[in-house]
Amino acid sequence: MSTSQMGLFGEDSALPEGFRYRADLISVDEESRLVTDIEGLPFKEFDFHGYKGKRRVVSFGWRYDFSARSLLKANDIPDFLLSLREKAAIFAEVEPATLQHVLVTEYSEGAGIGWHRDKAEFGDVIGISLVSPCVFRLRRKAGEKWDRVSITAEPRSSYLLRGESRTVWEHSIPGVDALRYSITFRNLREDI
Repeated sequence: MSTSQMGLFGEDSALPEGFRYRADLISVDEESRLVTDIEGLPFKEFDFHGYKGKRRVVSFGWRYDFSARSLLKANDIPDFLLSLREKAAIFAEVEPATLQHVLVTEYSEGAGIGWHRDKAEFGDVIGISLVSPCVFRLRRKAGEKWDRVSITAEPRSSYLLRGESRTVWEHSIPGVDALRYSITFRNLREDI
């Protein structure tokens, strides 16, 4: 397994095409205000076809229903997330209004997420890490083996999955060492 930690904007050539990383997308004060607002959200256990994950989630704008295998309308994006959406949009070089889906995830100690690609209904994926770091792993099948790369997603940092990093590579997060929140913004694919 190769491991790489990239520079400010993810220039490392070992990283998948379309993957970008930025440390300190937001300030410590902004993170503190976000966490205060996040703590009051109506989180629910992640449910995947009856399997309850260790993480808790809440969606805004749209939510993906795994039983129905489709997007359903969700509550509007709360005001406290709109300025963060603007920063995520600038980082990803898209219009803020195109980021119509927000998933806020609470990872308690030991919680992670297995290997996956985000649902095909979504386009770009922009994640922001809060409170504690995590290992963000990527892999793709290469014949009989896997190409792998990992970075440490620090608190207040952001990553972008676009292009091959979004469609060819899978990603996962092993169990975290301490409470962590993530805020994931997604746009919808126009060709579906």
